[in-house]
Parts: sequence; structure tokens; C-alpha cells
Amino acid sequence: MRVSISYPPLENGKGTPLLGQNRQFQWFNSPTYIYPMVPAYAATYLQSKGFDVSWDDGIAEEKTAAEFTEYVKNSDIDVMMLESKTPVIEMHWELIKKYKAMKPDMVIILVGDHVTAFPQESMENSPVDYVLTGGNYDFLLLNVCEMLRDNNGKLDATRLDRGIYYRENGQIKNTGTFVLNQDLNELPMIDRDLTKWKLYSEKNGNYSKLPGTYTMAARDCWHHKCTFCSWTTLYPQYLMRTPDKLLDEIGILIEKYGVKEIMDDSGAFPIGDWLHKFCEGMIERGYNKKVIMDCNMRLDGLSYDDCVLMKKAGFRFILFGLESANQETLDRIVKKEKIENMIESLKNAKKAGLSPHITLMFGYPWEDDAQVQNTVNLGKRILKKGWAHTLQATVLIPYPGTPLYKECKENGWLITERYEDFDQRMPVMKTPMGSEKIKEAVQSVYKVAFNPEFLFRRVIGIRSIDDIKFFARAGKQVIGHLLDFGKQ
Repeated sequence: MRVSISYPPLENGKGTPLLGQNRQFQWFNSPTYIYPMVPAYAATYLQSKGFDVSWDDGIAEEKTAAEFTEYVKNSDIDVMMLESKTPVIEMHWELIKKYKAMKPDMVIILVGDHVTAFPQESMENSPVDYVLTGGNYDFLLLNVCEMLRDNNGKLDATRLDRGIYYRENGQIKNTGTFVLNQDLNELPMIDRDLTKWKLYSEKNGNYSKLPGTYTMAARDCWHHKCTFCSWTTLYPQYLMRTPDKLLDEIGILIEKYGVKEIMDDSGAFPIGDWLHKFCEGMIERGYNKKVIMDCNMRLDGLSYDDCVLMKKAGFRFILFGLESANQETLDRIVKKEKIENMIESLKNAKKAGLSPHITLMFGYPWEDDAQVQNTVNLGKRILKKGWAHTLQATVLIPYPGTPLYKECKENGWLITERYEDFDQRMPVMKTPMGSEKIKEAVQSVYKVAFNPEFLFRRVIGIRSIDDIKFFARAGKQVIGHLLDFGKQ
């Protein structure tokens, strides 16, 4: 049985879709490819169990929609898995209709945060065969494929794990609410060759050295309460691999693949004893001298001593979610962090020699012009003072399944309910300022990249040819973001 992990090209003139391994969907003018970790685990897990697996990322391979459709038509794919998100779910429904018309016997499976929030919807609006809910769909995909293989392609619902939607005698049924009771340490090491890791090794703004790649120590965030985050839908609880598992993987990436930088894309990297053991392992094995480590982290997760240890262990880039300069907003979205403490944590990370990156969001329905300007001013100040190395500003989107989406529905905050509009190109919630001013706020933060004080700090920080190359790539990314949030 041949199983395809597929990302069909999505063409609509907005740019490159950031679909795989992305918590907030965007179209980018400057192509960016993020290594989709859970699908990569799914492909490797299936192959380890004897399945013929193909990795078909038409987006990263920069194929046209026509080329990819022709490939599907002429292939011997038995099962196709598609990851979807809210802004492109309707595009995927149309693709599923097309593929099923071409190949009626091909089983199609949908996964992702949107279908986890609204599984019945995709079953009703497309001829998809299965919807796998929850974030551990690599385990569920193996479950479905083994059932189909061992039962001659026939459905045996008694063999399905919880969290799976399926069709039986014309009726849509499900196996109950998904559970995250799987052991991540049982998963085999990702087969980087099978999953074509090189497609994602260069066109990514996080990397200061090339080639780069991703790991995923945990799923997903140990806080997992922010009301806007779509991945709280997938991972209502925190699951971790052991530090040794990650260290072993890093060793392979260094020695076999020559990787120079690794971004761990856990929603929040593990802390406490886990972090200390991992950092000590990086130092003892000498990996800290061979590869750069990056990760996502909450600003309340690290002490100054932790930052010093991480720097010694080879960490460089730490992505922190600041989100707003207004404490009222942080309290409403359940960040459980204080502005003054967050700023102090940034300074500690910078003092320890790390390169903090912060994220900001604009378009909260309760924020007025003065509050938005607070966030703009804080973002600019942080960059000018060098407390953060880089910054990302986005438009806040209330994804289905999140508490924020529920709040929008209850309060009548949504300007539009068209899924295609949930792509961060425009606000979809009512705000006191209006949509254009929100986009202007996003752009104004990015324009600090052209501020003399900021540029001076970046230039005097250059230490190598790799720094110059990274500086050039970052400049291209900034221009791309200005276009992303420009007038449509």
C-alpha cells in the first residue's frame, strides 16, 4: 500500500502559503518553507511499519497545480494525507473533489487544527474519507492505514482509535474525542531523506547559518492556555520526548547531514530539569561547538542562569511571544505574564548573549488607538535598544476552535466569516481603529528595520560572512512582510 503525505500547490496570487508546521497561516511574498515535523514523523512511522511512503510537497517543490494534478493522476497512491488550515480549507475541499473524481478508490485523509475544531464540516462539504482530530495524527494515520491494509481496504470501525471521523453506509460517524495518550519516544527518528529535508533547509528566515533544519522536542506548549493559539486545539496537554532522544537526533543531523543550525519548533521548549539535562548533554557531546540551536520559549520560562547555560550549550535564536504592550490585553488572552517581567526577561536573554526574537499582534477588538500605539512604540523601542534581535508583527486571527473564536461569535465581533479572509492579510474582527489602521500599525513596526539606530546595532554585531548573508536574507524578509501587509 502506497501512502502519500501531500501538500498540493495552492494558487491564488497571494504568494507562498505557509501551511505545514505553522500555527498562524499566512501567504508570504518572499517564499518560506517550514519543515512539517508531525507529517515527517507520520511518513517515517508508516515506512517503519512496512508501508510504501512518498513525500509529495508540491508547495516546497514549487510545482504548479497542473503539474501536481497530473502527478496524482498518474501515480499509484492508495492513501493521501492532507494537512489543512482555516484560510485554505475550502481550496482543499475542491481539490479532494477533483482527486476523488479522478481516482475514486484513493483514500483521502484530512488533518490539522481546523478539521479538529470542525471535523463534521469537512465530511459534509467534501468526499474526504477520514478526518483525524488532535495533534498526534501521525499515530492515528498509522492506525487507519494498518486497518485498511489488513482488512483488504475495507473499513473496520472497531479497529479505529479515538478521534477519527469516517463514513459507514452513507452515514458520518466518529470514534469519540481524541486522546493524547501516545508516547512520543516510541516514534522512530525522522527519515530526513524520505521527507526531503533539503527543501526546507535554506528558504527560512530563522536560520543564520545554512543548511538548517527543524526538530520537535515536545508537543506543544507547556502553558497551552493562550486564547488565540490554534494549536491549543490540537494539544490540550503537553507531551515531551526525552532529552537523550533529541540529543541523539542532533548528533545524526550534524554528522550525517552537515546541518549548521537547528530550530526546535516545540510551541515552548521544555524547561527546568529537562532543559538543564539537555544543555549539559550538548556541552558534554561537543555539539555546542558544531551546531547552532534555536527554539520557541515563553518569557516567564527562563532565569538569567538558564539563559547563560543555553548560550553555553549553543543556543542563539529564542522566539518569545510578547503579543501586546497592554497588560489588560495580556490578561484577557490568558498569557499569564506581566509586561515589566517580560521586558526584564528579554534583557536577561540579550545580556546572556542570546538573540531574542519577539512576536507582536495587532487587531484586538478591545484595543483603541492609544493601546495599539503602545505596542507599536514598545516594539520599536525593543529593537532600537537591542533588547531583541528581530521581530515579527501580525494581524490577530481568531481561528476556529480557540476561545477567542468563541468569544467573537458570542459578541458579534466578526467582520467576515469567509474562511479565505482568515489569512492575516486583513483584520477579521471589529476594532475601534478600523482595518487599514491595524495594517498600518503592523507595517510601522517593520519599518524600524530601516531606523539608523537599529541598523547601527546590527552592523556592529556582524562577526562573519554568515552574519552578512543572514543580514541580507533578513532584509529581503522585511521587504516581503511590508508587501504582505500592504494595500490589497
